[in-house]
Amino acid sequence: MSFSAKAFGLGIVLAVAFASPVSAATAPKARLVSCGAESCLLVTGSRADAASAVTVNGHAVSVQGARKWRASLPLGLIRQWSEPYARTITVSVVNEQARESASAEADLPIGLLGHDEDLAMLIVSASNNHGGDK
Repeated sequence: MSFSAKAFGLGIVLAVAFASPVSAATAPKARLVSCGAESCLLVTGSRADAASAVTVNGHAVSVQGARKWRASLPLGLIRQWSEPYARTITVSVVNEQARESASAEADLPIGLLGHDEDLAMLIVSASNNHGGDK
């Protein structure tokens, strides 16, 4: 390997090691919580700069906290911003001054955005016939 190839490789390693603080944020998480009479999705994450904006599925959200932040979003809003049966939401941290942004997927609770079906009747039957005589 030539000296220039080694130097280039070292440059890549250093660039990754000293990546921008926005991209160094931890992966966001989402969980279902109660918020008054309805249910909400509590989205949490971290950011290097407390002034960085947070978006969920491309929509700016108001967060509480500085570097460790949280946002409580009504389920109706999450349904409007997401595709039916979505399993994740996209959370982005945007630092306008540094012109940096980082996005990550947060897993949704299983079945959260499925459609509610009214089940009128469920029939369960059992058979004693195991292949032998009755």
